[in-house]
Amino acid sequence: MSQPRTMTRTGKKTAAAAKKTAARRRTSAAVDEAAAVPLPDFLEAAGTLTLDQRRLLVDQALLLLGENYVHLPLKVAMHAVNPLQRLRVLRARMERQTDDTMQEEWMFHREMSSIFHSVRDLHTNYLLPVPFAGKIAFLPFMIEKCYDPEGAGGAGDTEHYLITRTITGYQAPQFGPGAEVTHWNGTPIARAVALNGALFAGSNDAANLARGLESLTLRPLVIQSPPDEDWVTLTYVGLDGSNQELREQWKVATNLPPMTDLDAVSESSALMGLDLDSDEKSRAKKALYVRDVVELERGQSSAELAAPAAVAGADVPTTMPGVFRAREVVTSSGTFGHLRIFTFSVQDPVAFRDEFVRLAAMLPQNGLIVDVRDNGGGHIYAGEFTLQTMTPRRISPEPVQFISTPLNLKICRRHKDNPSGIDLGPWFDSLDLAIETGAQYSAAKPITPEDGANDIGQTYHGPVVLITDARVYSATDIFTAGFADHEIGTILGVDDNTGAGGANVWTHGLLASLLNEPPPPDETSPYIALPNGANLRVAIRRTLRVGKLAGTPVEDLGVKPHETHRMTKADLLDGNVDLLNRAGALLAAQPVRRLDLKTSLSGTTLTVGIDAQSIDRVDIYLDERPISSEDLTGPLSIDILEVTAGALLRADGYASGTLVASRRVTV
Repeated sequence: MSQPRTMTRTGKKTAAAAKKTAARRRTSAAVDEAAAVPLPDFLEAAGTLTLDQRRLLVDQALLLLGENYVHLPLKVAMHAVNPLQRLRVLRARMERQTDDTMQEEWMFHREMSSIFHSVRDLHTNYLLPVPFAGKIAFLPFMIEKCYDPEGAGGAGDTEHYLITRTITGYQAPQFGPGAEVTHWNGTPIARAVALNGALFAGSNDAANLARGLESLTLRPLVIQSPPDEDWVTLTYVGLDGSNQELREQWKVATNLPPMTDLDAVSESSALMGLDLDSDEKSRAKKALYVRDVVELERGQSSAELAAPAAVAGADVPTTMPGVFRAREVVTSSGTFGHLRIFTFSVQDPVAFRDEFVRLAAMLPQNGLIVDVRDNGGGHIYAGEFTLQTMTPRRISPEPVQFISTPLNLKICRRHKDNPSGIDLGPWFDSLDLAIETGAQYSAAKPITPEDGANDIGQTYHGPVVLITDARVYSATDIFTAGFADHEIGTILGVDDNTGAGGANVWTHGLLASLLNEPPPPDETSPYIALPNGANLRVAIRRTLRVGKLAGTPVEDLGVKPHETHRMTKADLLDGNVDLLNRAGALLAAQPVRRLDLKTSLSGTTLTVGIDAQSIDRVDIYLDERPISSEDLTGPLSIDILEVTAGALLRADGYASGTLVASRRVTV
């Protein structure tokens, strides 16, 4: 990797800085130094699309946005955009071009990306062809935002942008975690973040700023155009308070592979709710900064290990180190469990749910902090299967809708009787009637099977706080909406909203395959193979809320937290200490419930021992039939006659007439 240029604010390079620059070597714990190349060198090999190939990409983009894109009416209304007209104008101009007069390829990619970004939907993307796919452009450090603590400087709203991570071995004068960035290429840092956020727009202001900050130093080239600049000039306040500048060159390296082939005709690919930008960045951060996890997973993202392993000494060992981090945290209000979920992008949602249950059981039972910050989603089942484990209420999975078009009807007709594969039958009848009824959308049906969302019930009985931010998206937005709609606990946000991505997303490759499988292929399919590994993604089914906000779309609206915490310098540099103290205080203010069952079967008589805390009544069910209702003043034992092995026993606990806990046991 090349060396950064370090300067004082006067622009003169100091002798000490020059000596350090010449002497130091930087090595990455996970990025192959020999493989990382300067951005200009990488771009020299890019640019092989012919004019006809570009026209094909525009035509297929018109098809997906016009016939498959479920949010198009919403986006046109909320953001006053017209992506179809922009594509038509681009296509018309291409008719007047030749191979000799066509614009440079980077300008074509920039225009296509701009059109897709205009809808402010991180599910709906133009994915660049080779050599961009699978590559990341990066700077060797991360920047995060924090605020003054409440009361320090007035209202606690003064922003600071701190260096929080550097690639192993990277050095610059007075540079490292805690150095404060003031300017980016001469632009005040807050303004630079806002301008960058406008290029990679999220669904709301909080998401815009979060994306803008993250993309300053890390860009997945498959989904974001390469940086315009070859290098950046960073102005910062050094660790000793001195004013410093450095110039750092953009580098390009290969990212870790994704968990799921999103083009494949498989249940996993069809059930994805994934912000690809966040997923790419998550894997890139792991590759750049978290070598231990990469080594445990052996380079396979979200891999399930044969035996649990701990990444850090205080962690509870987990079979999914790239997915979970579980540990006890000591806060100013007590000791609680902290369970971080980095991604829902897994192949097996039941294994995900079961590992969540196992980890939560090994943590303190008096309160659990579930932390989904930066989680861009993944398998929709994984999130909605997990909600049941934290509440006695029955889970109603969020329903989804197709937009009513002839092409979506054709896809659903082909897969309406396909229970062993991608079954679109629940949406077919309403789409089939839509021409006659004039309905804009299909009927709203859940993707997640309700039985699967309720098959094990509650396993954690303590109070729960969910921590979110503006990078929460897609399946994680769905998980957060379900958490709110079922009133599972308090949502503590470090931003004013989640990323507001409410959809199931399919690729052009998957859409094309759905009209070709099962054989024979549909000879009238309008999907044409895209050139050079380019791809398109589209939000295909929109999600709606349940509960008190039933019918409200998640897209663009997101989930607002019950409480907000502004990240502090101590949070960024000292393990989220203030954030966890705030979460601990919320947990400590809630009652701790406990509902334990002990069973013993003798012949056909089942003895049930019940011990509970903060519960005054228990209702007993056997194979869903009511058996008994008991008032609790202490431990209780009851006998149930004529019970056979394998029966399902359920106890529902109440406090002042409100259902507050549930426990299931197989006899």
